[in-house]
Parts: sequence; structure tokens; C-alpha cells
Amino acid sequence: MQRGLEKTRTGFFQNIVNTLTNAEIDDDLYNELEEQLILADVGPACAVRLVDELRDEVQEKHLKTGQEALDALRALICREITPRYPLELDGKPAVVLVIGVNGVGKTTTIAKLAALYKNRGRRVMLAAGDTFRAAASEQLELWANRAEVPLVQAGQGADPAAVIFDAVKSATAKGYDMVIADTAGRLHNKKGLMDELAKISRSVKKASPEASLEVLLVLDAITGQNAISQAEEFVKAAGATGVVLTKLDGTPKGGCVISVWENLGLPIRFIGVGEQIDDLMEFDAESFVQSLLPGLPERDPQTKEETL
Repeated sequence: MQRGLEKTRTGFFQNIVNTLTNAEIDDDLYNELEEQLILADVGPACAVRLVDELRDEVQEKHLKTGQEALDALRALICREITPRYPLELDGKPAVVLVIGVNGVGKTTTIAKLAALYKNRGRRVMLAAGDTFRAAASEQLELWANRAEVPLVQAGQGADPAAVIFDAVKSATAKGYDMVIADTAGRLHNKKGLMDELAKISRSVKKASPEASLEVLLVLDAITGQNAISQAEEFVKAAGATGVVLTKLDGTPKGGCVISVWENLGLPIRFIGVGEQIDDLMEFDAESFVQSLLPGLPERDPQTKEETL
């Protein structure tokens, strides 16, 4: 996580650390902090609320120093991004439906999820439910081979619900623990999306009444707040249960993580911090905040005083 968040940590969030640890607590500090949070892509509404909550915390606990304020901010952010409920993966099998627009890293995320759970001892099967884009099934097949997991697929234009039904039925018969399914990465009309995903959900339960279902929305962290605002209608239509944020290693901002719950009402479940198959991590709020806002500011080697 330290490596994957290096751009974010040494960018805008390092400025936040420096702002807090090198200043007195006053109105100028709050204004500066609010500005830095917005620049870090936290989003205006979330930034204002966090600073207001920090101001209340400072007053209630009689905090005096910037370092104490930084500690309080860490706790506030950690509370904001900690999932409110656990991931449901106890079904027989556990089915994970992955949704999101094309280009966000949906296919690679599916493969990385497969590798992650396979390494934890689960037997994983993939389902190529994006039957509208010919390349999607081919890409997933390549990744399935890399992850060394079986893939259920059908021809272009096949019914996605039927493909996922077959995968769940096969997984149940063969004793697999998980099915991770791709879906169409297109933003069609809201009713069409709702109908399609409702049909897929029914097909999962029909294939295995004991199956559990999670619907993970993949978002691109590089596009940040834009990705979140574009996802709002998509989320309402799709019935998503969690978020995967990809490409966090590629942005100096990364603050969009903090506003996901406020904007989408969904917990972050996984973060992508690189291009390798093992560069997907289960999201841990406390570790993330400690990586994002390190305890001490980094000092410029040119200005650092030498000690004898």
C-alpha cells in the first residue's frame, strides 16, 4: 500500500500533513486545510464537512497543536471510510458480479479478485457475462489463464444471465466456492440496466438457492470526482453493494476515496495499486489512512539540518 499510494502521499496529502504540523490552530489553518482537501479531490461538500467536524473536535477536546489536529483528522477520515457492513461471501457459491463502464479496469479487476481469493484457498470460477463486446471475453480468457482459474463463456450476443446461470450451476456441481462474473460495460438506459441486472440476480438464485450475491462497482481513481458523479445514476440502477477503486497508484490526488460513501452510499471493498495480478488489495481503512497521512512530514534533504 505504501508503494501504491506514493504519488498520493507525497502530493496533496503531504501538503496537508505539512499544513497541520507546522501551524497554529486558527481560522487560517481551517481555510487552508479545506482548500488542500478540495485540491486532493476529496470534493467540496465532503471537504467542508470534514473541516467542520475537525473544528468541533478541536473545541470539544481542547486540542492545542497542529499535530493533535492531524491525529484528529486521521480518526475522522478513518471513520468516514470504514465499511459499515461486511462483505457477503458465505454463499454456496459466493457470487460476485462486477459492473462498471468500459476503460475503468473491470476485466483486470476480475482476474485480480480471482487470484486474490485463489491464494486464500478458495476455488474460483469466472463467467464472461459481457457478451456484447467481442474483445471482453477474449481479454477475460487471457486473464483467467494467468490466474489459472476456469472460465465459462458463450458466443457474442448471448444472454448474460444465461452465461452466469451456467457458471453458477457448474460451480455448484463441481464444488467451487466462488463465481466472479463480468457484465456489460456500457451505460444504457436506467430501466434496461435494472432489468438486466435483476434478471442476472434471479438467474443466480435459480442456479443455486444458497448462493450469496455481491455487486461491485469498479471506478477509476484517476478520474476521481468525475467518476463518482457519473456513477451515481449507474449505482441507483445497478443495485451495487460495494466499490473497487482502480489505478490509485497513478494519481497524486486519491482523495476521492474519502467521499465515496458520502456520494454513493457504498463501502470501498478493494483498491488497485498497480498493474500486476497481485496488485489488488482488500481495503483496510486504518492502513489506508496511515499510508495517506504519515505521522511526520517529510523534509527536503536540501534544507534538513545536519547533525554531528
